[in-house]
Amino acid sequence: MAKVPITVAGGEMLRAELQRLKTVDRPNAILAIAEARSHGDLSENAEYDAAKERQGFIEGRISEVEAKLANAQIIDPKLLDADGRCVFGATVDLQELNGGEPVTYQIVGDDEADIKKGKISIGSPIARALIGKYAGDTVDVQTPGGVRRYEILDVRYE
Repeated sequence: MAKVPITVAGGEMLRAELQRLKTVDRPNAILAIAEARSHGDLSENAEYDAAKERQGFIEGRISEVEAKLANAQIIDPKLLDADGRCVFGATVDLQELNGGEPVTYQIVGDDEADIKKGKISIGSPIARALIGKYAGDTVDVQTPGGVRRYEILDVRYE
């Protein structure tokens, strides 16, 4: 399977989630199943069914996170030397050419993307348009509302 890029912070986030799933959520699910089992007939026990379903979800998520970590290529933006080019992990300051406030985005992996925190997925239209460009370049981004044109003000590796 191909390696998937992820930042150091994204890797730490996944490891923390895996730790929580294994040490908190999994034991809680087991206790919930035992509690529901003690209520008698399992064939008509909705609490038991819900606890088993929850356990299945947790085990599936554990497998998913372990696979993501196994296939992760952790990239530290501070160690990048891309000569001012927009690359994975870079923090980019943009200005929409037809007005609007300047915005700052960091290009991150799919699992760590959060637009409210200024983190955009490497697979997003704006990140794909930015990759390989330099400060001073303009990019056209196809959005649901039409094409938007941005000027790259600065590229940093933080």
